[in-house]
Amino acid sequence: MKKYIKYLSVIIVLIVASLPLSAQDKVIKKLVDGENQRIVIYGTSLSASKEGWPAMLEDSLNMLYPGTVEVINSAQAAMWSTWGVENLRERVLEYKPDMVIIEFAMNDAYLPYTTSIEAARLNLEYMVYRIRELYPECSILIQVMNMPIAEHKTQRPDIELYYDMYRKEAKKLNISLIDHYGYWMKLLSKGEKEFRNYVPDGIHPNLTAQKELVLPCILKVLKTSNAKR
Repeated sequence: MKKYIKYLSVIIVLIVASLPLSAQDKVIKKLVDGENQRIVIYGTSLSASKEGWPAMLEDSLNMLYPGTVEVINSAQAAMWSTWGVENLRERVLEYKPDMVIIEFAMNDAYLPYTTSIEAARLNLEYMVYRIRELYPECSILIQVMNMPIAEHKTQRPDIELYYDMYRKEAKKLNISLIDHYGYWMKLLSKGEKEFRNYVPDGIHPNLTAQKELVLPCILKVLKTSNAKR
């Protein structure tokens, strides 16, 4: 099994490296030009809320570029990257996306799912490879989300290592990273009580947090990328 994982890792890296690099600002540029764009959100319960940041993202972009953005929320609560690989075709590829935003690290780190960092990395690389293979122009972004606390952190003792893997993969695969961790750390440094005002259960940001913290961070990355050109 270890030899197979090592072999698969090498194959995926070689294939991904040979594919055209996606530039997320292509989506914003097309929106500016009045072209319709479809964004697929893929991840865990941190993304799955019907009223959460994906819906807010759609509303915000359509305010800037009226009637041009469709956001499809394909995230699923309690899922992790192995599920992401298994359901990629149905939940992402069949929608022919112009942009995909991915986050599975929170549940990859969940001990009962027994997903090693190496397995999580391979799963992430596979999803990126498959999206690029079918849709070379599709923009791909991956997210480092908030930290869990209390019992949720106990169930995810190595969450920071999984997040670091996402950061390294973003650089290696030349895909864009939305890193939320910094502002959450600043909030947590003010004390658990302050943190729980935004994350009441210790792991899921409430709608206020998604509107005031999560969404602005995502929009900043999208606009910053667009500004580079």
